[in-house]
Amino acid sequence: MILVDTTLRDGEQAPGIAFTIDEKVEIAQALSAIGIREIEAGTPVMGGDELEAVKAILGLKLPAKVFTWNRALEKDIEASLSCGVKNLYISCPVSDLQIEKKLRKTKSWVKDRFAKLIPALKKEGCYIACGLEDASMADISFVLELSHILDRLKVDRIRICDTVGILTPFKTFELIAYLKRHVNIPLEIHTHNDFGMATANSLAGIKGGAEYASVTVNGMGERAGNASLEELVMALERLEGVKTSIDTKRLKQLSLLVARFAGRPIHPAKPIVGDMTFSHESGIHVDGVIKEPSCYEPFSPETVGASRQILIGKHSGINSIIYRFKVMNVFLSREMAAELLFNIRNMAEEKKRSLLDMELMMLYHNLLENGVRDRRETLFHVP
Repeated sequence: MILVDTTLRDGEQAPGIAFTIDEKVEIAQALSAIGIREIEAGTPVMGGDELEAVKAILGLKLPAKVFTWNRALEKDIEASLSCGVKNLYISCPVSDLQIEKKLRKTKSWVKDRFAKLIPALKKEGCYIACGLEDASMADISFVLELSHILDRLKVDRIRICDTVGILTPFKTFELIAYLKRHVNIPLEIHTHNDFGMATANSLAGIKGGAEYASVTVNGMGERAGNASLEELVMALERLEGVKTSIDTKRLKQLSLLVARFAGRPIHPAKPIVGDMTFSHESGIHVDGVIKEPSCYEPFSPETVGASRQILIGKHSGINSIIYRFKVMNVFLSREMAAELLFNIRNMAEEKKRSLLDMELMMLYHNLLENGVRDRRETLFHVP
């Protein structure tokens, strides 16, 4: 199973994101270091810094294959070849909607474009992946016909694109499984997240037989984004038992790096890498996690380079408070914790969030100063 990271191309196409050359180089190095085997580095025909960034990444001579993205046009191909790249994505719309309304062309034109461009590139020893844009909206008979043409042209693989994210996992599985029964070329699944199913659709595509899957760090991309690298990796490894090439302990670090360069903070509840992913407040959950973390965690936080947090707030219980104060080197009796719990819940409701350690200590010291049932020495112990 090979993951193709397109953070530097499709991810950067998200509105408002513009990586510098140095940032692209650092992201490419981080992707290769984490175990990504293929990187889609950009679109050289854009010229300027985009072209220079691709050259700089190629100059790193990373173990990962470096690809460029191209339309089925000579000028795009020429720009990529001028960088020295040998791995090319050549993309063209295949749905009636996009062929007629966007390209103002015909299906014959699409077939002719591939037939004209690919033979010469194969003679030059290029690796060619053909992207069938909007394939999920296309007539399946045309997708199949075009796939057979690409097979005869000796294309190395076909990227099946759910360009506007309209597939479901069931439809994705059926589409890829159908194509695998009739097409000999390796397939890549490329999904978008418009309905929140990009990762699930990628997983379904893999189950259907796709040997490659496109991802971006943090699921970044146009509109609602793409399939998330970190989500797909952990779903494959933990839910499907598929070993990837990824060093999962670096996932959080990579996510933070890309988020910083993109100027897009990671949502606290983002699966796998969000700060709240391994945070627990509910008293019942905290009690279970303290006794056995796997009760409420599908894998340990260390697996992805994260850490566990026990938060104290409105939903905390006595055991949670005793545990949290013990971490702060304050040992409470259950009776003292019960006294604190009332004040903690009041403050958490007022502030509408979990409480900070300094706030917990303030409540603790306030309780000491006010006295607790006249026999405070039996209720707490501070070593």
